[in-house]
Parts: sequence; structure tokens; C-alpha cells
Amino acid sequence: MLTKRIIPCLDVTNGRVMKGINFVNLTDVGDPVEIAEFYNSEGADEIVFLDITATHEGRKTMIDVIKRTAEKVFIPLTVGGGIKSLEDFKEILRAGADKISINSAAIRNPKLITQAASKYGSQCVVVAIDGKKNENNIGWHVVINGGRINTGLDAVKWAKEVEELGAGEILLTSMDADGTKQGYDIEFINAITDIVNIPVVASGGCGKIDDFYDVFERSGADAALAASLFHYKELSIREVKEYLKQKDVEIRI
Repeated sequence: MLTKRIIPCLDVTNGRVMKGINFVNLTDVGDPVEIAEFYNSEGADEIVFLDITATHEGRKTMIDVIKRTAEKVFIPLTVGGGIKSLEDFKEILRAGADKISINSAAIRNPKLITQAASKYGSQCVVVAIDGKKNENNIGWHVVINGGRINTGLDAVKWAKEVEELGAGEILLTSMDADGTKQGYDIEFINAITDIVNIPVVASGGCGKIDDFYDVFERSGADAALAASLFHYKELSIREVKEYLKQKDVEIRI
């Protein structure tokens, strides 16, 4: 059995880690390199950087952040935000990232998934899917822009399609659960993990230590992502991992 992964997520803007709700009322949490280094020492399995202001200037800043982080940490780095082309993939992988996460770019140009997988390997290509329950409460649709724009895509069908196009992993965020701290959206996660054979990272809704056990015990998620819980020291990664180990979850300590 593959070990489950615990992944902290850092939202980076202008070279600083920020935290807010749907990118509103952002608070400066600190230097991304220092925070990544701390999470590395705490036993994080990977780190996700999301460039939430991915303008051209933001990209240059982000490249510098990735380079400096890659020198300090020895776990996989996934980088997302504003990536639109194979050239962006090349630039960010060259800076030291291990995986690239694409979201709306994959929706606009699904061929990018295949092209990137073909050039750099499926293991480098992560497709982020933000899903929201349909109004009739049957199924989920894919949303973008922090849940504000409904693409009309069926989330389950889209997940299967991105796998077939060559994605190596799905970063799945439930917009219904995001920010609620009421736990991961088990129903949504299972709808996706039941249909794909690539790893799925669960995101959105984690509020307490039990939620990590819950997502691994009750869903097919391969990894659990969290942000503010770790940034604000409500929980440490080490604490979460030791708790999961006691619960007989396969985890790397």
C-alpha cells in the first residue's frame, strides 16, 4: 500500500505567503522559503506553492522563490498559478519545481495536459479541479476564479478526461467545504477516486486533526492538503503524522 501524504499549501503573492478566504482580506504569513524549510523539517511529504497573483512580475518573483526553496528543501515542490504554456512549464521546472499544477489553463486548452505529459512526463503534470455541488444536488460542476465562475463542466467526467489526457495527479478542492473547517468533502472525493486511477490530493475543509484520519479512512484520497491549520500553528505536521500512525494509517514519519 502506498503511504498517505500530508501536504501544506502556501499561497504566494509578491514573494510572501498570504492567507485569506477566497483571496480576500489577505494576511501576510511570512517568507515562503523559511516556511517551506520549516515544513520540510516537520516531515511534510510535499509542498504546494500557488502563485495567486501570477502576473508577469509575480512570475519573476515566483521563479526566485522556487529557486531559493529548491536549494533548502528535499521534498517535492508543486507550483501552480498562471501557468498557460509549455514554456511556463519549462521555466518553472528549471527553477527547481518537481510538479506543475494547472487549472483554468487545462480547461481552456486540454491539449496542454498531453503536451506537457509527453515532454516532461505525467508525474510532472497535476490538474487542479475546483468542484461545487450542482444546484439540484446531483453531481458537481467545475468552477474557476475561487468558485465564482461555473464552467459548466461535469467534475467527474472532467477528472476522467484529464487522466486520459495524461495528467499524473489531481488536486481536488471542494468549494462547498473550503473554508468551513467542517472536514473534507468525502462524497465528492470518492466520486472522483472511484473513477480515476491516478493519485488524488484532497483539499478544502480540514479543521481538526480527526479530519485527516477521516479522509484517509473514508475516501480513496492519496494525500491531504491543508493551509491555515499549519500556518497558524493550530496543528503541526509532526503531530498529525504521529496521530495517523497511531491510527494505523500508512504514513511516512
